[in-house]
Amino acid sequence: MHANFAEAIRRNVSDRSSATAVIFLTDFDADDGRISVTYAELDERARSVAAALLERCAPGDRALLLYPEGLDFVTAFVGCLYAGVVAVPSPLPGRYRHHQRRVSAIAADARVAAVLTDSRSLAEVGDWAEASQRNRDTLLVTDTLDVPPLAEESLPRLDRDSVALLQYTSGSTGSPKGVVLTQGNLLHNAASLCRTFALDDGSRFGSWIPHYHDMGLMGILLPPLYLGSSCVLMSPTTFLKRPHWWLRMIDEFDITWSAGPNFAYELCSRQITDEQLAGLDLSRWKYANNGSEPVQAATLTAFAKRFAAAGLRTEALNPSYGMAEATVFVSGSGHREPVVLRVDEQRLSAGALVPVSAADPGRDVVSCGFPHDYDVRIVEPESRRALPEGKIGEIWLRGPSVGQGYWDNPEATERTFHGTVADAAPDTENGYLRTGDLGAVLDGELFITGRLKEMLILRGRNLYPQDIEYEARQHHQELHGTFGAAFTVPVRDDEGHEEELLVLVHELRGRHTETELEALASSIRRTVFTEFGAHLSGLVLVRRGAVQRTTSGKVQRLQMREHFRDGEISALIAKLDPRLERTTA
Repeated sequence: MHANFAEAIRRNVSDRSSATAVIFLTDFDADDGRISVTYAELDERARSVAAALLERCAPGDRALLLYPEGLDFVTAFVGCLYAGVVAVPSPLPGRYRHHQRRVSAIAADARVAAVLTDSRSLAEVGDWAEASQRNRDTLLVTDTLDVPPLAEESLPRLDRDSVALLQYTSGSTGSPKGVVLTQGNLLHNAASLCRTFALDDGSRFGSWIPHYHDMGLMGILLPPLYLGSSCVLMSPTTFLKRPHWWLRMIDEFDITWSAGPNFAYELCSRQITDEQLAGLDLSRWKYANNGSEPVQAATLTAFAKRFAAAGLRTEALNPSYGMAEATVFVSGSGHREPVVLRVDEQRLSAGALVPVSAADPGRDVVSCGFPHDYDVRIVEPESRRALPEGKIGEIWLRGPSVGQGYWDNPEATERTFHGTVADAAPDTENGYLRTGDLGAVLDGELFITGRLKEMLILRGRNLYPQDIEYEARQHHQELHGTFGAAFTVPVRDDEGHEEELLVLVHELRGRHTETELEALASSIRRTVFTEFGAHLSGLVLVRRGAVQRTTSGKVQRLQMREHFRDGEISALIAKLDPRLERTTA
């Protein structure tokens, strides 16, 4: 058993020094389009970073990592592990002020002692540092270091309880908070994922998910370094511009395990052409992991059908569940076709999964597999009483992959990481992570139905915003490939009675006349009523990019609700109930 994650990497350096550890792909055909690093090269560079770090800070100090996609981030992160310096991955500040404010908030919250970057990003990071009144002396450019590698005997002694990483949450339902992850958390989660899917040192990983995202870091990069295998990385921008490159990468590099959120699979199904599909061989792709956002049954079906001609096997499609507070991986099951359960829609609204036949009216929910290495409880959020199988409640988790809490935030840590089930025997049903996600367990499998804070309650019925957004896109091609945010807004009548009204803000592709916008708005409202029996009191169609998302791509519905109430949304067309018009600024 390894004492820390760096020890696991150094074992692989010893056993397979000349083997490729990481490849970064920018172009399939250019001579410099595939840059790689062996385990020996990664080790030497990381020990140089560790030496430079320990000249300016001590083990346990925090270092902010600001890098574009590429191998320099990998080297810097491993260097932090070697030095015992707590890594704080973050997206680059960029040119938008709200992105810059987020990076500044992370740096301030973590009280970072150093900021690591590369020479390409130095000007941008330097400008950010100056604007945020941070001393430029804290900047460390790691790709031009002229520092001898730290000797093995000088590496600090770390154990499984040593803090390795602050993984700042994406902030989809609140302010970003730094999840404290230890060396033991990283080791256990990597081992859990690899054990669940029978992955070994011959399994190659690869994806385009950002390195600062929990899935990109702990789900794509760290497991192969733990196993002694390799991974192939590609930038998110490259994927969004050329979705077929993701699948070409899987084919040409013989990738076993790759991952993406539901929208990525939907994007591939819609945008990859027959010409781009020709010649692809996806028959060796064992695990097409779908997670990070609600998994739609229709997306799984469409992806399987679209790429069957390329040899994709349906059993490769792998819905899963994970979150930063649990390192990343929570549940999933391999070597089987996705399990899609058709349930009674009215009973679903009332908080229960009740299967019905395929011929009966209902809604499809997708299993996210078995949570093998967790103690799972489904809990009624208000009473904190455990619910029986098939009932929908908040998902509570307990296990060695669960993080230690939120950095320097005891109140939020107590609220989220120390859940205690009511009416339980003393000291037996405590210490649970309250995920904020809604779901149920049926026959041991975990089904996710929505977010607790985003769930919509309309006249006693529970509706899930992602379902409303998805059906709107499915029925209207003008919305394909864009994002929406469904939420409710409370209003009061003249007698003081309060009612929640349903609002949908959705992006729109292309240009449209006023007449076309009017017809589309009417059609979307009919769709929502037909599919959900709910009246859409507010519909706002906006240009692409107007629906705010986190750095990992999650729709920020609560933030969009605040923008709506403050009158800060620029609409192409808005159809509002008069009561809503009175509530907006």
